[in-house]
Amino acid sequence: MVTRSDHCPRRTARIQGGEGIVHIKDLTDREGLYGHGKMFSHIVVNPGCSIGYHDHQHETEFYYILRGEAVFNDDGTEVPVHPGDICATGFGQHHALENRGKEPVELIALIVTE
Repeated sequence: MVTRSDHCPRRTARIQGGEGIVHIKDLTDREGLYGHGKMFSHIVVNPGCSIGYHDHQHETEFYYILRGEAVFNDDGTEVPVHPGDICATGFGQHHALENRGKEPVELIALIVTE
């Protein structure tokens, strides 16, 4: 199966009570994840914006940082992240991501379920 980029839904949203609006391009939907996931998206977090602190139950979320630098809150510990870094938040853990820099942060977000 091939999905053309121009067929991917795009939206803007405030995520989990974070600051500002982030830009989301859904790369597939739940059906496209064949029952093994909840989200697979390309996300752009502009300077001063964030994905709010939240938990994951019965699922794991991964962020793969494509561009820019951000601060990842890993269950209460802040960690600087850069292109090529992978952030994982598993069952019962919490996380957030904040762009404190001057350039947009781009990442791929994937949520897989139990």
